[in-house]
Parts: sequence; C-alpha cells; structure tokens
Amino acid sequence: MVIVLVVSVIAIIAAVLITAKVTTTRLKKNAEGTIGNAEEKAREIIDEALKTAENKKRESLLEVKEESIRTKNELDKEIKERRAEAQRYERRVQQKEENIDKKADAIEKREASLAAREETLGRMKEEVSKLNEQRVQELERISGLTSEQAKDYLLKIVEDEVKHESAVMIKEMESRAKEEADKKAKEYVVNAIQRCAADHVSETTISVVQLPNDEMKGRIIGREGRNIRTLETMTGVDLIIDDTPEAVILSGFDPIRREVARIALEKLIVDGRIHPARIEEMVEKAQKEVEVMIKEEGEAATLEVGVHGIHPELVRLLGKMKFRTSYGQNALKHSIEVAQLSGLLAAELGLDVRLAKRAGLLHDIGKAVDHEMEGSHIQLGAELCRKYKENATVINAVESHHGDVEPTSLIACIVQAADTISAARPGARRETLETYTSRLRQLEDITNNFKGVDKSFAIQAGREVRVMVVPEQISDADMVLLARDISKQIEAELEYPGQIKVNVIRESRVIDYAK
Repeated sequence: MVIVLVVSVIAIIAAVLITAKVTTTRLKKNAEGTIGNAEEKAREIIDEALKTAENKKRESLLEVKEESIRTKNELDKEIKERRAEAQRYERRVQQKEENIDKKADAIEKREASLAAREETLGRMKEEVSKLNEQRVQELERISGLTSEQAKDYLLKIVEDEVKHESAVMIKEMESRAKEEADKKAKEYVVNAIQRCAADHVSETTISVVQLPNDEMKGRIIGREGRNIRTLETMTGVDLIIDDTPEAVILSGFDPIRREVARIALEKLIVDGRIHPARIEEMVEKAQKEVEVMIKEEGEAATLEVGVHGIHPELVRLLGKMKFRTSYGQNALKHSIEVAQLSGLLAAELGLDVRLAKRAGLLHDIGKAVDHEMEGSHIQLGAELCRKYKENATVINAVESHHGDVEPTSLIACIVQAADTISAARPGARRETLETYTSRLRQLEDITNNFKGVDKSFAIQAGREVRVMVVPEQISDADMVLLARDISKQIEAELEYPGQIKVNVIRESRVIDYAK
C-alpha cells in the first residue's frame, strides 16, 4: 500500500512537471514575458504537490501502523482466548484422568473384595456341604434308613394320602349320585332335628316384634339390606323377616343380645328414622336400658328374698341371671326359689335365716359369667364371692352345693338340699335346652379363639356362625383360609346334625368430620 502511494506521488509529480514544462514551452512561445511568473507558479504548484504527497504519505503510514497494531491486538487476544480454552480442556482432561484412575482403583478394590468373598463363600459352601452330609449320615444313623429309603418312605406316605383323598373324593361323588334321591328327605330330617327343641326352647331363643304394617319390613331391610345387616352386626341376633304378617322374629341363643335387639328395633319403629347411624345410636341406648333393667331385676330379687348389703356388682350379676336359663329353668327364679327354701329349712332347724337366704340367692351367681369366662359356675361363683368379700359360710355354700367341696356348715348343707329340691320339682329340668345352648356357646368359643377374630355370633339355631374379623389383621385372601380352618375345627370338636355355615365378614370403615 505504501508503494502505491509513493508511485501515485511520483506520478503526480511527473504529471505536474510535464504540465509545467508544456505550460512553460507554450508560454515561451506565446509570451516571453510571462516566463518568470509561470516558473514561480510552477514551483508553487510543485511545492504544494510535494506537501500534499508528504501528507498523504504520512497519513498512509499512520493508517498502516494503526491497522497493523489493531491486527496485532486482535491476534494477541485470539491467541490468549485459545490458550485459555486449551488450558481448560487440559484441566478437564486431567480431572477425567484422575477420576478414571480413582474408579480403576475402586474397581480393583471391589474385585479384590469380591474375590475374597467368593473364596469365603466357596469355603462356606464346602462347610455346608460337609455339615449336610454329616446331618444326613446322622439322620440315617438315628432312623436306620438311608436317604433313598427315607425319600421312598415319604413318597409312599404322600402317595397313600393322595390315594386316600382321591378315594374319598370318588366315594363322595358316587354317594352324591346315589343319595340324590333321598336328599330332600334327609334335609327334612335334619331340619326336624335342629328344630326339635320343645316350645320352651323356642321361647328362650326367639322374640317377636310386632310391626304397625308390612311396609315397615322394607324399611327395616333398607337399601340393598344395609339396615338389617347393621342391626344384625351390632347385636349379634338374626332377624327373620318372612311371610308372618306385621311381625319380625329375632333369633339368638343369648337372651341379653336378643333383648337389646328387640328394644332397639321397637325404638326404631316408633322413631321412624331407620338408617345405619340411627341403628347404632338406638342399639347403644337399648344396651344402656338393658343394663338398667338388669340392675333393677337384681335389686328386686334381693328385696323379694329380704337380703340386704350385697355388693352392687353381685346385685347386677343377679339381675343378669334373669336372662340365663339352666336345664329349662330361669336362673334368677331358681336362685330366688333356692333362697326361699333355704330360709324355710334354716328356720325349721333354728339357724340364721338371713345368712341361709343369702347363700341360697348367691349359690349360682357364677352362671351369670360362665358364658364369658373360663371355668365352671361353681369356681366362678366362689371367686366372685371372695372378690366382693362375702361371708366364708356363703363361699363354702357356693363351692359345695354340687358336692365338689365338703360343706363346713349346716347352712351349706341346707343350700345343697334346697338346690336339689328346686331342680327336682316337675318341669324344672329340661336337658334339651341346656345341651342346645351349650352347643351354641361352644360354637362361638371355637371361632373366638382364632387370631384376627373380633367377635362371633351363633345364629339360625346354630346352623350358622357369623364371624366378624379385624380388617387390619385379616385380608380378603386370609378370609378363605380362616373360614376353612374354623370349619375344620368345628368338625373336629362339635357333634351336630346337618351342617353349619361359617360366614366370615370383613368390613372397613372410614370416618371423617366436616368442620
């Protein structure tokens, strides 16, 4: 670029010189007088051209220098940036190399550890194999059989069991076809056996609730049966709604439950609002009323006999005996009768009449709790009397009235005689009822012993047991196994005609409150 400028300046100078020369020649020809002026003008023009060329040269050099400096700075900057980037890449590569080295070290350590573990596992496997061989040898030595003989023996046992079960199944299938003809007859016989309890049994196992009209039956059942299910679940009583006009039958062997259900149902009928929440409320009220009734009956019994100062809890248990029967006798009426007879006999013999009546009234107090607690009513009655600080003579009379313990006083002998007189009178003993209620109680006891069972109710005259389970402990899959286990245990422990339906119910509730 500098060369171009220099050439341009020289060209300009040459042009100026040529122009000046031409001009000079022309001026010489035209007028010699103007030569001096022309030379001066030519010099001025040349000087001015030289100055202009010098300025242009200087400006060109400055521009060239600035351009070179700017180019150098840009190159330096670019070199620095690339150098910095190269350093960053170098650091990243170095870090990756370090990480790779660390991972390689870790992998080497892990491989070494795995190798050690594999070696340890190999030794343990060898030890286990040796121990297993020793165990097999020891078992063979103890049993006198080789492993193959033991395997054959177990297979034979399993094969025999399978053959037996197959034979039983085939026999059942064959007998089912043969028995189809008289199936209905057997059902009639079974129903007759299960319902053959005399009138007093029916009276003590069912209650009838009168309805204002037959439309009330539908309201009691509720939508999809939710009302009747709630009432049966809360009370443990079976509601029988059949073709009987304007009546509902409550069936259950526990009179207290049946009474609670009867009172709750009558309250619901009067109230008219029948739904699950209202049913629960009415059942709670009915339970409270029955508790009050039990207390009043106990107090009335003590007043009738003329015995005072009995502990309130014993009075309550006496009232509870109103709902208990023994061999067809009402337990409370029997106790009152024994107390009256004991008082008459004591008066004839000149003994303490009040103490004799007290012992007679309390002699069967254990029957109020023998449905709920383990033990005979004699043991339970004696424990209750000791717990509530009864007289030692009364305790001995309770323990000895069936001859389990030797009587230590004449009053104990009087109570024993009075109990025998009361039980021996015509119509007092009815073995059918006692056997019947005992079977129902055993049925509930069997189911209550299983883990996860909340409560159980024997209904339909013992033809069905309804089992309520705890949903947190028993799943839907567990219910099948539980029902089968209960059925097997009932078959093993009870003797009964026909069949018993095991109905396992699992219910989950979620409650929240709108605030």
